[in-house]
Amino acid sequence: MELTIFILRLAIYILAFPIYLLNFLGLWSRICKKCFPYFLARFTVMYNEQMASKKRELFGNLQEFAGPSGKLSLLEVGCGTGANFRFYPPGCRVTCIDPNPNFEKFLIKSIAENRHLQFERFVIAAGENMHQVADGSVDVVVCTLVLCSVKNQQQILREVCRVLRPVSERGGAFYFMEHVAAERSTWNSFWQQVLDPVWPLLFDGCSLTRESWKTLERAGFSKLKLQHIQAPLSWEMVRPHIYGYAVK
Repeated sequence: MELTIFILRLAIYILAFPIYLLNFLGLWSRICKKCFPYFLARFTVMYNEQMASKKRELFGNLQEFAGPSGKLSLLEVGCGTGANFRFYPPGCRVTCIDPNPNFEKFLIKSIAENRHLQFERFVIAAGENMHQVADGSVDVVVCTLVLCSVKNQQQILREVCRVLRPVSERGGAFYFMEHVAAERSTWNSFWQQVLDPVWPLLFDGCSLTRESWKTLERAGFSKLKLQHIQAPLSWEMVRPHIYGYAVK
């Protein structure tokens, strides 16, 4: 099996050589940063159609974490095009963070389509360093299809805990929905391993083989509600999913 994976990876390396060359020259990242938002805008329409019931289930109790004012303060990390906005409760105050400034015009469109929300600001930053967001300042942090591509999962979860409302004030919550590594010894796992070296170049840093649930389990949340599912998606490579929420 390992030899087969090696041979197939080698074939993919050869086929994708122009991309690797552009990446080595520092050009591919610029191209990807500009083009990826257009791809994601199309992908998230399909994703939301196929995952709508799961997203409604996931975000159904968001309002329970609202602060004393009754208004929910929400930070979305890796907001992309704003695909989650329609699932947030009315009056929710939303701050968005994403390292790619090219998403801003897509966010503006999503904001216009979701007038039930109170949009506060768009911060251009990586989730591993959200110094623009004050300690203990938000009720909820949301992260969907992001842990697959961040450089340091442990650091982003430390930042999430920092910005969430403190335990002394009934602790904030972290909501997640992520594609993850398939179960070992399955064909899906086999193809994930074959494609994983080139996948991040094609999809802005995304990895197919991360076992993100293990990082969440070690993050030190007081409560973790996590489910594994096979998502009803067209792309078999990203069907293995986890979703749920964790309380600080």
